[in-house]
Amino acid sequence: MTRLVQCVKLGMEAEGLDAPPFPGEKGQEIFEKVSKQAWKEWLGKQTILINENRLASYDPKSRAFLAEERQKFLFEGNNDMPEAYVPPKA
Repeated sequence: MTRLVQCVKLGMEAEGLDAPPFPGEKGQEIFEKVSKQAWKEWLGKQTILINENRLASYDPKSRAFLAEERQKFLFEGNNDMPEAYVPPKA
């Protein structure tokens, strides 16, 4: 049976994640309030942010930056892209 959540990003009821995306309080909050679709959108934006800003996953500053951007994207409605980002041509 599909688990539904009231997605804070999409503003509607949608299919929820199968499990918290990572341990801890923030992971649980995302599990309870963010849909699979919104999480997939975040992963796409996260990839763009990592590439455009040349972030390293082992760098604490990079991790803090991504956590802040994740909060903005999922919970505050911020969809801004990096300044130098050029979308791929279809």
